[in-house]
Amino acid sequence: MARSTIRRRQEAERQRIEAYEATLRRVSAVARPAPNFETALREAKRGFESEIIRDTWVWRPQLKTRDPARLRLAAARHLFARYVVPAHLEAVWLDCDGLRDDEIRLRKRWYVAVAGGGSLYKAGAGEWLSRREVHWFLNSPGDLSFDEALWQAIARTYTDDPGIALRVARSKVGRRPRSEFGFWREVARFFCANPVSIEEIDDLSDYLADAYRRNRAYSLKGRTLVSMRRLMEQWHRDIAAIERIEATRRRAAGRIARAGGPASQGEVWPGSQLADWEWQPSEKEAACRNERFVVRQLKHAEDLVAESRAMHHCVSSYASKCIAGNASIWVLRRCALGKVERLLTIELDPRNRAVQVRGFRNRLARPDELKILTRWAKSRGVLLP
Repeated sequence: MARSTIRRRQEAERQRIEAYEATLRRVSAVARPAPNFETALREAKRGFESEIIRDTWVWRPQLKTRDPARLRLAAARHLFARYVVPAHLEAVWLDCDGLRDDEIRLRKRWYVAVAGGGSLYKAGAGEWLSRREVHWFLNSPGDLSFDEALWQAIARTYTDDPGIALRVARSKVGRRPRSEFGFWREVARFFCANPVSIEEIDDLSDYLADAYRRNRAYSLKGRTLVSMRRLMEQWHRDIAAIERIEATRRRAAGRIARAGGPASQGEVWPGSQLADWEWQPSEKEAACRNERFVVRQLKHAEDLVAESRAMHHCVSSYASKCIAGNASIWVLRRCALGKVERLLTIELDPRNRAVQVRGFRNRLARPDELKILTRWAKSRGVLLP
């Protein structure tokens, strides 16, 4: 049935109104909520109620921003600040993502101390910084982060050149954990005395981080930039060797898995079934108190390359034989006076026969070392040459 003229006019009017309302929704801005000042004040004063110097009810900020972080900073300024505070200290109110709760607390405590005119050194900075370093920390360039400002302050006490101090601060030195502060302070002093580019500082810092991880007593005392570069190059060669060995191990593990064999455990190869061995001489036989000797198997690429580097021989080239099960590598260590001394490296064949026994730079075993090896061989059923 044909629609009447009135019905057609009514539908046309309805469509016109719907199109008009759709246009309004598209071009009209949605009303923004008012700034949440109460939340900002509550978050700013949490944990520092005793340090507040102004009442909360008198805060009437003329702020257009709705950003919670900026409101929180404005609230902190009202509650605690008598003086201007550096940007790297204020940053904790703006963004604390990735920081532990204790670190957030520390940075806020430092802010409150400085904002109120107190002594930052006495507020906790003295645990890491001298008074002079605190001065440089509070007067760091405005574009530095908290940690960068900290390391710029430390470096500034070792050099009069602000450019060198900034390079150290902006390098990986400025991003190291504070639990290793003593070691990296020594590193910062080294790079202030031996200025290089940020890129080279980062490269050397990677090597130093690994060296310190392996040996907590590692020190830069007596080292030169030339020797550090040489050690870093050796470290890179070791990494390449480890990667080659690991690639060989993964291929071998893949072949075993495809054949239905046992799955590989972590990053080690199966190795010999012989157990490690330890012997402690009697008080009459020992050269010093608590002297002991250990024979253990190397089943990890990193250990094999480290042994090759330290003993100046080519045992790392035997990795493929070890992974294939055609050899196992053992080391003899002497533990005494809190130190571990490398004595010998031993290669065994699959039948537990000693194929090679070598010391530093491929020297032969000494008579006293052979006595210890004989004890080990009798205990584990190893046939010595």
